[in-house]
Amino acid sequence: MANIKWVYGFNEVEAAEKQVGGDWEAVRALMGGKGANLAEMTRIGVPVPPGFTITTEACNAFLAAGEQFPEGMWEQELEALKEVEKETGKKFGDAANPLLVSCRSGGKFSMPGMMDTVLNIGLNDETAKGMVKLTGDERFVYDAYRRLVQMFGSVVLDLPGEHFEDVIEKAKKERGVADDTGLTAEDWRAITERFQAIIEKEAGIEFPQDPYEQLKLATEAVFASWNGRRAVDYRNAAGIAHDLGTAVNMVTMIFGNMGETSGTGVAFTRDPAAGEKVLYGDYLINAQGEDVVAGIRNTKPIAELQQDLPQAYAEFADICQKLEKHYLEMQDVEFTIEQGKLWMLQTRTGKRTAQAAIKIAVDMVSEGLISKEDAVLRVEPGQVDALLHPQFDPAAKAAAGRLAKGVNASPGAAVGRLYFDADTAERMAREEGQDVIMIRPETKPDDVHGMLAAKGILTSRGGATSHAAVVARQFGIPAVVGCDQLEIDLEKRAVKAGGTVLKEGDYVSLDGATGEVFGGQIPTVDPSFEEQTDLITLLGWADEISAQEGIRDLPEGSPTRGLQVWANADYPRDARRARTFGARGIGLCRTEHMFFEEERLPIVQRMILAKTDQERQAALDELLPFQRSDFEGLFEAMDGLPVIIRLIDPPLHEFLPSYEDLLVEMTELRLDAERGKALPSETLASKEALLNAVEGMRETNPMMGLRGIRLGIILPGLIEMQVRAIFEAACNQALRGIDVHPEIMIPLTGHVNELNAVQPQLQEVAQAVMKEKGTEVEYKFGTMIEIPRAALTADRVAGVAQFFSYGTNDLTQMTFGYSRDDAEAKFLLEYVEQGILPGNPFQVLDRDGVGKLVAMGVKLGRQARPDLEVGICGEHGGEPSSIEFCYTAGLNYVSCSPFRLPVARLAAAQAAIRRPALVV
Repeated sequence: MANIKWVYGFNEVEAAEKQVGGDWEAVRALMGGKGANLAEMTRIGVPVPPGFTITTEACNAFLAAGEQFPEGMWEQELEALKEVEKETGKKFGDAANPLLVSCRSGGKFSMPGMMDTVLNIGLNDETAKGMVKLTGDERFVYDAYRRLVQMFGSVVLDLPGEHFEDVIEKAKKERGVADDTGLTAEDWRAITERFQAIIEKEAGIEFPQDPYEQLKLATEAVFASWNGRRAVDYRNAAGIAHDLGTAVNMVTMIFGNMGETSGTGVAFTRDPAAGEKVLYGDYLINAQGEDVVAGIRNTKPIAELQQDLPQAYAEFADICQKLEKHYLEMQDVEFTIEQGKLWMLQTRTGKRTAQAAIKIAVDMVSEGLISKEDAVLRVEPGQVDALLHPQFDPAAKAAAGRLAKGVNASPGAAVGRLYFDADTAERMAREEGQDVIMIRPETKPDDVHGMLAAKGILTSRGGATSHAAVVARQFGIPAVVGCDQLEIDLEKRAVKAGGTVLKEGDYVSLDGATGEVFGGQIPTVDPSFEEQTDLITLLGWADEISAQEGIRDLPEGSPTRGLQVWANADYPRDARRARTFGARGIGLCRTEHMFFEEERLPIVQRMILAKTDQERQAALDELLPFQRSDFEGLFEAMDGLPVIIRLIDPPLHEFLPSYEDLLVEMTELRLDAERGKALPSETLASKEALLNAVEGMRETNPMMGLRGIRLGIILPGLIEMQVRAIFEAACNQALRGIDVHPEIMIPLTGHVNELNAVQPQLQEVAQAVMKEKGTEVEYKFGTMIEIPRAALTADRVAGVAQFFSYGTNDLTQMTFGYSRDDAEAKFLLEYVEQGILPGNPFQVLDRDGVGKLVAMGVKLGRQARPDLEVGICGEHGGEPSSIEFCYTAGLNYVSCSPFRLPVARLAAAQAAIRRPALVV
């Protein structure tokens, strides 16, 4: 280990590049982002104070050895310090002309404020006196000295910061001043002595007068801060690996607190909030860097530096432009001006809002700085998502009291009055014009009308793929689900959260992005997609990239080389919205949702409860015009694009009242009858018949019971009616000149013989309708792959089906053997927290298990049918990591809710640019 180079001077960036093979990302990993950028700025001629970096490898070795420096590191650090002495003409620890340094952290990825810093290392009682003689400014020297003692106590010795701040506050009070700048040299000298006394009393040691001991202890403290709680929590939240380590940067101290020609500041080369190309930041005259960040003095906007120190400002503005052109990114910089001389102390890629990220990316393409591909990669899918959903005002949210927290099911901010059932929610929204939050223990399909009327949805049960969550995402409604802190009393129409009780009609605010619930009204901002011109431009580039021919080496005859983005849409209004958001087709239209509308549900129930074939057919004939009208609207909205319509999927009992509710109602009716209350005989008889019918349909496990293709085999008239409605609508619109492309999806196939039994009959219906209408339309019949056996036998299934659509919600349930709602409510989150699972498989596709089935099904299917169209229509179709997998698996499209389309379009293009290895 003695031969390992642990330390690099800022003028040794070429040596670091050679060490790691020339890769800049590897240099950043070795020297940390701060150290690498200080060295790079030195190389390109930006004024950087002399200094050196102790590598992240040294940090990891230090931590692995029980917080002991690796062999040779300390000696290399001392040698590097001697080089700094030569460059500065100062000497570390010398009372006559002392060299002072700062000790700063710097990991590969920026973690602002999460690790430790110590300034003014090298000051002691003797060097302080020497600096007074050297500078003639006793106040400046003891201000610097107290900062070292204060940071040493709080950072190195881990003493509470209040011990030191209280002393300063007391001194200001005694002096009668509001700010630190009002304290005198005498005050700072006394405060320094008091700080030293605090260290001796609280830590049991004297403040070290040996500058080299200060240097060693500060290095150890910064290394150790990598494993500090706030750093670990930050990495967990930001998805940063825990094994990277932090570098330590020793930088010659530059003082911004040496009078009115000195100052310090932090700035961005563009506005990080709006993205405008203007310098954005703050500075202070006669201050050190932490004063700006800590907010202990009111800062000034960076533009005013042009009046205070015009020469320094002009140089600073030129450097900012130079750095942006060098890094091809908006930069976050720190600077200090010492007696008129500008020094750059840091540059890094600046954090920014979603709006700024998109604007900066688009503008930089226009400026010729980056390519369209670079711009697409610069924007995170989550930023697009955040931009398009209502958002709370951050300050107002911070001031609000949080009531509870659940699963962040559908992003966005919503404010409204609480209502406890769908009918009331719809009535209050439609008739009274109220903003409504619908709250339920969980939602069911027959709650859809209330959900659509609501501004937000709140449930105490369910998970990220529960009904409430899926519908909410489909329609862009903010939702918090599985909020088990809520005690909902439907009878009293009240909910208790901790010590707070909310009644029907009370206001609440939901943050669907964080899963938080607040009492009262928090102001929101509701962006418009059509007004997001920069986003529309960026997504246009994304579509161009995704559509490039030869982007993937798929089998000859595949329908498309790129990965398209389609939408899940059940109604014409959804389809129109989807087209606005850039959908290239409808990947899933769930016909059962149409059955739940109020005027249709009674007909559906008559069809289900029919005692004869004639009664059932009469009900089906009554439903057909409704379905046909819906499909006509879809085809019109998607003129020229494919529309996949899934035949009925859920079990029939979902369209009937619940067995438990009917049982309670029947019991009450019987008790009323026994008490002598007059009841129409037909009321009791009809309720009895309904209860018996529902009881006869009850299943132990409905998800795996009579539904999907199985229901079509048992009740062929139902799906034949749906296919007739689809083709009558398609032919009607084709005769009007609309370019229709219907694709009929048969759900839940487990065995190819099921398709053999059903699909030929449906094709006969299609042919009959086209003959009746005197026109032909192009169409496909395909199936939804939701059952593992279908994926395993996909070659046989593809012998019948012309396309596959993976329903990954159910496929995940059946592969894992989880009931999604039960799993998320009982143990799944615990599994993720304990590391048993890497993530929630209902949110991010499980590549190793479910993904393997998807890839296998694609490969087998295309062996049997090379032109097989394959897509995904589960909620994973809108999740970026899952979209990347779909690219690697050779899928032709992903389909998601309309409000996820911009995210999916960006993610599909990013996958195309990165070109991950195909798994098919």
